[in-house]
Amino acid sequence: MKTQMNIKIDEKIKETAQKKAAELGLSLSSVVNATLSQFARTGELSVRTTSPKLNMMVADARKELKEGKTEGPFSTADDMIDSLDA
Repeated sequence: MKTQMNIKIDEKIKETAQKKAAELGLSLSSVVNATLSQFARTGELSVRTTSPKLNMMVADARKELKEGKTEGPFSTADDMIDSLDA
């Protein structure tokens, strides 16, 4: 059985989402339904961004990890805070 749901959303977001859904051959309704179904099934909400700044920060963090330029792991929160103050 299907039910109808009314939500308020910014007009520009709706238009952009409709265009992206259409590029994938989907309706906006099917995208919302799939997202809500996954959330109902898992209780998890997955949010991703393609922000160039965020991508750069993640790349930098991965590089630092690979080069051994990271701190931790820490035994306590106080140890972590002490490393930040150093």
